[in-house]
Amino acid sequence: MLSGTGNARMLVRLAGSAIRQKAVCNCVAAYGTAVFRNLRCSDGVEPGRALLRNPAAPMVPLCKRTMFIQTQDTPNPHSLKFLPGVTVLDAGQTMDFPNVSSAQCSPLAKLLFRIEGVRSVFFGADFVTISKVEEAEWAIIKPETFAVIMDFFASGLPVVTGANPNNSTQINEDDDETVQMIKELLDTRIRPTVQEDGGDIIFMGFDDGVVKLKMQGSCSSCPSSIVTLKNGVQNMLQFYIPEVVSVEQVTDEVDKIAETEFSKLEKQIRQKDEQTNEKS
Repeated sequence: MLSGTGNARMLVRLAGSAIRQKAVCNCVAAYGTAVFRNLRCSDGVEPGRALLRNPAAPMVPLCKRTMFIQTQDTPNPHSLKFLPGVTVLDAGQTMDFPNVSSAQCSPLAKLLFRIEGVRSVFFGADFVTISKVEEAEWAIIKPETFAVIMDFFASGLPVVTGANPNNSTQINEDDDETVQMIKELLDTRIRPTVQEDGGDIIFMGFDDGVVKLKMQGSCSSCPSSIVTLKNGVQNMLQFYIPEVVSVEQVTDEVDKIAETEFSKLEKQIRQKDEQTNEKS
């Protein structure tokens, strides 16, 4: 039988061994790809404390889950695509949140907007695109985004509540033949490619040979979006549909308000940086 001192030493050794096995978060970034690993104890109790309470308890696996989040660059230097390895929306669906007021239907989007420097949020079937203000640094935004996405999917909450994802390319009964062909081409040939770059193209209308489209996600503020529309989308639509004369990018009132507000925010950030530099 162990003495009081011997028993105490045994408990210390057991606790030390368990603490060394405690799961930790490990974020690895290499060549533009980041992997976020999170392992947590199943009952929320620190291993050392559990063994101190009952040193005779059998050793059981303490880690409950592992999540890997990868990032992918987009043509837009201010947008980054996060792939959590789980379903975000149903296949082919997307949702755009150009500002925090538009994110009230999504618990995940609201949490992401709390991260300083996040300008807009966009959801695809298996990815989340974050667009930042110009002055913000990815080195600061990325770790916080990893943590938010990981914790959210661990919670089991729905990504979207009380709102429907984009279905602008759904063919309706009152669509004429030309509009149906435009929507089919957008849905099968163009949107999948754009979504690979972390964005989407929304059909807004067809009038007098002009196809009106709205860019979302990484494409909405991408410097090369006009080139994409003219050299890519317009050429393809004109090749298959002679009725198409040109393609134009359009914005709605929400986009204009968001652009105005973020211009103000960027100005405030620049002024703050200038004041800090003057003081130093």
